[in-house]
Amino acid sequence: MGQYAKIFKSYDIRGIVPDELDERVAEAVGAAFVRLTGASRVATAHDMRTSSPLLAEAFGRGASAQGADVIAAGLGSTDLLYYASGSLDIPGAMVTASHNPPKYNGIKLCRAGARPVGADSGLNELREMAAHGVPAHDGPHGTVVPRDLLPGYAAHLRSLVDLSGIRPLTVAVDAGNGMAGYTVPTVFEGLPVTLVPLYFELDGTFPHHEANPIDPANLRDLQRAVIASGADLGLAFDGDADRCFVVDERAEIVSPSVLTALIAARELRREPGATIIHNLITSRAVPEIISEHGGKPVRTRVGHSFIKARMAETGAVFGGEHSGHFYFRDFWFADSGMLAALHVLAALGSQDAPLSRLLASYRRYVATSEINSEVRDQGAATEEVRRAFATRPGVTLDRLDGLTVSCEGWWFNLRPSGTEPLLRLNAEAADEGTLAALRDEVLGIVRGRAG
Repeated sequence: MGQYAKIFKSYDIRGIVPDELDERVAEAVGAAFVRLTGASRVATAHDMRTSSPLLAEAFGRGASAQGADVIAAGLGSTDLLYYASGSLDIPGAMVTASHNPPKYNGIKLCRAGARPVGADSGLNELREMAAHGVPAHDGPHGTVVPRDLLPGYAAHLRSLVDLSGIRPLTVAVDAGNGMAGYTVPTVFEGLPVTLVPLYFELDGTFPHHEANPIDPANLRDLQRAVIASGADLGLAFDGDADRCFVVDERAEIVSPSVLTALIAARELRREPGATIIHNLITSRAVPEIISEHGGKPVRTRVGHSFIKARMAETGAVFGGEHSGHFYFRDFWFADSGMLAALHVLAALGSQDAPLSRLLASYRRYVATSEINSEVRDQGAATEEVRRAFATRPGVTLDRLDGLTVSCEGWWFNLRPSGTEPLLRLNAEAADEGTLAALRDEVLGIVRGRAG
């Protein structure tokens, strides 16, 4: 049971291969997943890690042993698996560890219609079943049938964004040796795009850099390629290609909050008055711009399960997170970095200005990146910060996710990690001087208690 408790996380399964996650575990999870969902059919896909094909095959073995037919998509991105689950209306399993180091692998699960499976929506129950052994199925085994879903996935994404009439663009893409190297050529096929590919070779050892574009260090090669090629923009994807980051023609990194605001404005032109979801550490500009375009902004906690649940409750057309995840109602409320990238191409290609000028009106504030501090007593440190700011004029506090402190010209959020003794700080202000002073004051309080 200890092994399963270690690898079952809040939103997925993830562990070191083969010490924590091996074919035996994957087979048990496949069998338990069919029991959990009652599915007669499931879809599987896997990334390019060395261990992924065998783990996906083992998951399919376990699922078929419980009588379910398995549609095995083979290589794919996580949003390709969501396409399979949504378009076929069946549960799905994606074998990937996303941006984690090569020694890791994992399994992301969804119910029919790409609905998420998390700790509070079946993952804990699944862990118990897999750990204690799933009873043998009383009946025939299901079949395992390979199916190439890439063309259908690409066509579906292209049907959701109007790319007709866009001007020719040069686009540098850093796939990070991950699954975007497999999906981008098919999705971009036939578009007036000159592709400058970086690291499209599928290689789960990630020989060039981590496939984690939220770290600016992993965007340096893309930035150099944009300048060297004179590209109109650069795109970077993580290992399983469900997140997308953008750099403009000057090789400046574009904040995911800016992309959230851009895509929100596009979706509101298509559907006036719609609801848009944003998490509480996206820029203050996001709800401002949503409201200015006639939409209804709805604020949520950080994390895809909260975003997806709130989108389903409200019927929101779109949702964005600071982490580079973008969610679309017309994509079964699931996230797709590739769909976000197509929105950027459509917005840029439908007018003549460079990307930096196009995005200028969406950049209103300056912000920190997420700053982590190791703190033994997270609650005490957070309370000390609260006391320091609570009585100041014009300050408001809320506890939706950690502690958010807001004032007219700035705000910050301090929230604990769910798995490590860390406090995570995100802050934003109207100018660099205010931001620096705010950051230093909060960190001075937090780190005064560090260790």
